[in-house]
Amino acid sequence: MDLLAHLEAFVAIAEEGSFSAAADKLYVAQPVLSRRIKTLEQHLGGTLFDRTRRRVGTTDFGVLLLPHARDVLSRVDHLRQVASTALSTATHALGVPPDTDPAGLARVIRAGADRGVTIGVRELSAEDREHGLTDGSLAFAVLRVAPETASLRVALGLATASHSGPSGRAVHLEDLRPRRGAEGPPAPILTTGEDEVPFAAERLAKAAARAGISTGRIRSATSAAAVADALAGAAMLLCTAPFARRHALSWSPLADTALHRGYEFALSSRLTERRGAPEVTWLGPLVASALGATSGPGGVEPDTAPNDHSHHARIRLAARG
Repeated sequence: MDLLAHLEAFVAIAEEGSFSAAADKLYVAQPVLSRRIKTLEQHLGGTLFDRTRRRVGTTDFGVLLLPHARDVLSRVDHLRQVASTALSTATHALGVPPDTDPAGLARVIRAGADRGVTIGVRELSAEDREHGLTDGSLAFAVLRVAPETASLRVALGLATASHSGPSGRAVHLEDLRPRRGAEGPPAPILTTGEDEVPFAAERLAKAAARAGISTGRIRSATSAAAVADALAGAAMLLCTAPFARRHALSWSPLADTALHRGYEFALSSRLTERRGAPEVTWLGPLVASALGATSGPGGVEPDTAPNDHSHHARIRLAARG
């Protein structure tokens, strides 16, 4: 039995003095209301209303229970208000790649504050972002997917010191093969965690092999060490253009777009199913801008995206969980 619905019926009839008036107040059919009262009377073991008169009267038993029924409903309303307030003021965790633009993330946080939504940014690996969305520890996350199917794409390129870096034109991996007569070993190509997800690392390894670049030349490094080596001119760093700019590195995009990053911006299913969850169609374009992303197949440009539900669908704001 839905005790709250039955208590609402009891209180409404007692206050209105009529089954039909109470049914109108609660937007239910009168037979449904009558069945609820009959079920409640059976549950409580006594008659609540005297139905022998033109105006329905409350029995002594009903008069005794009425204040308690009102108290229960009042407490439930208060509980709902507390829950709604807690949800509106809770911090909603956003999982992003470690090299996301801090200034862009600041805009995300400020935009949330303007809308009464507290955003907490977490820099996580691609695997941890996926897990966090599934277990509910993240409300939103940027998921790594193949660029050819992604709603959002981020170009990858090679960066190094400005005095020895690429020219700015698109780089073909074949151009990086060691030249005859070159002094010393060729500069290593450094990758960081965001580009070491299995499918991306496998693609890079196969593309390098086709270009005649040895697998030993592609090395994993922490972000700080990779930037230091690139600034020293001792290595080339695989990274995004915004990341290279922030560290005063010269950057050129990879010609093979299959090696670029693909992303989906996703919501936890626990958030979408939660009553009182905030409306967040504004969030996807801001996150895309912080990533330095452009649209993928079926996507829209982050900087010109309209703030409506059709855009929400077009950027494939996927519910995960």
